[in-house]
Amino acid sequence: MTAPRVLLLIPPLTQLNTPYPSTAYLTGFLQSQGIACEQADLGIEMVLRLFSPDGLCDVFRLVRQQQTDLPEQALAMLADEDAYLSTIETVVTFLQGVNPKAARQLVRPGFLPQGPRFRGKTRFATAVPVEDRAKHWGTLYLEDLADLVQATVSPSFALSRYAEHLAHSASSFDRLASALNDPLSLTDEFLLDALWPHLDRVNPTLVGLSVPFPGNLYGAFRIAQAIKQRQPTLPIALGGGYANTELRRVSDLRVFDYVDFITLDDGERPILSLLEHLTGQRPRAGLCRTFHREHHHVCFTDDRSVPNFSMNDIGCPTYRGLPLNRYLTILDSTNPMHRLWSEGHWNKLTVAHGCYWKQCTFCDVGLDYISRYEMTPTDRLIQQIEQLIAETGQRGFHFVDEAAPPAALKALALGLLERKIDITWWGNIRFEEAFSPDLCKLLAASGCIAVTAGLEAASDRLLDKMKKGITVDQTALVAAAFKEAGIMIHAYLMYGFPSETIQEAVDALERVRQLFKLDLMQSAFWHRFTTTAHSPVGLDPKANGLRILGPAFEGFADNDLIHRDPVGKTPVWLAEGLRRSMLNFLEGRGLTLDVRQWFDHDVPEPDVPKNWVRTVLRTRIAVDHLPLERRLVWLGAQPIAATQTRRVTLTLQGRFADAVIPLPHAQGQWLHTVIKQATPRKNKTTAYPWVRDIQASFPGTAEDFVTFLQSPGWRKARTAGLLLV
Repeated sequence: MTAPRVLLLIPPLTQLNTPYPSTAYLTGFLQSQGIACEQADLGIEMVLRLFSPDGLCDVFRLVRQQQTDLPEQALAMLADEDAYLSTIETVVTFLQGVNPKAARQLVRPGFLPQGPRFRGKTRFATAVPVEDRAKHWGTLYLEDLADLVQATVSPSFALSRYAEHLAHSASSFDRLASALNDPLSLTDEFLLDALWPHLDRVNPTLVGLSVPFPGNLYGAFRIAQAIKQRQPTLPIALGGGYANTELRRVSDLRVFDYVDFITLDDGERPILSLLEHLTGQRPRAGLCRTFHREHHHVCFTDDRSVPNFSMNDIGCPTYRGLPLNRYLTILDSTNPMHRLWSEGHWNKLTVAHGCYWKQCTFCDVGLDYISRYEMTPTDRLIQQIEQLIAETGQRGFHFVDEAAPPAALKALALGLLERKIDITWWGNIRFEEAFSPDLCKLLAASGCIAVTAGLEAASDRLLDKMKKGITVDQTALVAAAFKEAGIMIHAYLMYGFPSETIQEAVDALERVRQLFKLDLMQSAFWHRFTTTAHSPVGLDPKANGLRILGPAFEGFADNDLIHRDPVGKTPVWLAEGLRRSMLNFLEGRGLTLDVRQWFDHDVPEPDVPKNWVRTVLRTRIAVDHLPLERRLVWLGAQPIAATQTRRVTLTLQGRFADAVIPLPHAQGQWLHTVIKQATPRKNKTTAYPWVRDIQASFPGTAEDFVTFLQSPGWRKARTAGLLLV
């Protein structure tokens, strides 16, 4: 029996600055099971082949062959062919971080050929560091070339997606099948040129294709088509986020001319079961969450006797085989929050599987990736962090949770502080009250620099209707807590939710404007609400006042639905005003303008007080003795106690301030002990003290304790870095 060898592939195209983590997760898992597994990101390899002197020579040769049909911009770029060929390596190596000294060269007038993108974008100010201006110019340069490629030799190409239109609302396989019958485009050829060396090197017994987004689907099927033409008996499995949401009803037999298996939900158990089947250790009836073709029928097999792997048992993601030093920074904004998605490598990990809230009516709350909630044990998560630091040399982490639970983040932060592990991290959360000012300070002390979260419609009526479990006032308070801790915020925003009116959309924009103006939010993005087949709204549209108009399912994808909302009034033209406002807000522009000015149509005046946020923030009340179930954590050096006969003077060097606190002898000794007990340290054997515990040990009555919590000494300790979390 041949030992299994797995090759996991990321098809084009997700992002250029760091690999999508799906294959890293599965490769780490399979290797932990003793299975030979390797991975490759064919998207970055295709892009680097395109953006090379040889690749651009091929582009310009093909462009020249269709010269009579070229748009004016393409003709102008064709005239600059020599300039592009002589500068492409400098741009690419600079954006890879390999050639940082090229920054001044890139921004020198006349060095880079400047196409339409340079004329259509606002240039960064001269006050912006030269390295950032060079990254921006390099980005515009690549975008010009990408536009040329798309307009002439490869209509499917874009910098962050590939033939995405073929996968949207693809209820039928017809469009994709037709595209796969077309001749290979130049970028298709580059894609397959990148494939063959990996296939020859690994000689796999199974190829796995990860399709996280619609923009990866066409590339995956092109790869599968090519493999089947060369090695028709080599099994190919397809999985990932697109399959998990779109292909849960697939029934078109033609799909299985390209791939042999489609797996759903977390890939660890399905791929292990599949490997056991391919090596004769498991019957086909024992496959897990897997579609396959059998006797001219599409079958779905799910052996539920085998459980999913726990978060403690899935191994650690690995980036071995992925060339982290070859990825590109794409910089189109100086906004520091916005840059996190496009600049540099982030090690990806998961604090908790699924969502602990799982009630939002627009979300796929019934599907496994949302519904099955399980926290990663803190010790295991920290072990993964240390393993990835050792492997990659990188200390930046992005936690890719649906919504990281506050309790898990608190445990992670304490674990990092206790072990003195220095990392920078960010992740997704919910705007909930558990993120108190003190918890946010604790997260910041552990390395948190940013969070993302859904504010959605920014309307209490709509937030209640979608069962979001938050309010707009609560969001402002949580945002203020993160701001005070120095943590940036990106908000996901939504318009067009069932029954939403133009008035509510304008009010939402006004609330967002105020949050930006007070720097409580640094980045945001609006998207239009879409009814999805697996969400509560999609499963029961009548209860949400909607009528589903289609598309009719024709055997392939089933997710995005077309609906009619007889109550809601959010016309398509709202999108442009929301988009335009956000592009300006990201750069700190237009924050004092009346929000109606962003729209090309008349809209009503916002029905939101101009001082809404300031009024909300004035309502904040900090009471330390309630609730008593919070624990104390000290962020600072060990206190120094100078003891006299009747007094103790504590000198505190805290994270946020220093303090000298003279106290009566008994209180001074008590506070000294409390701070030592509350200090994170390696191999800590005692728990962080509860407020109720320090109340019980306080040298005085309960009334004396309440009085002490309002004293200058306690306030100084709290200001310096004594947290209640």
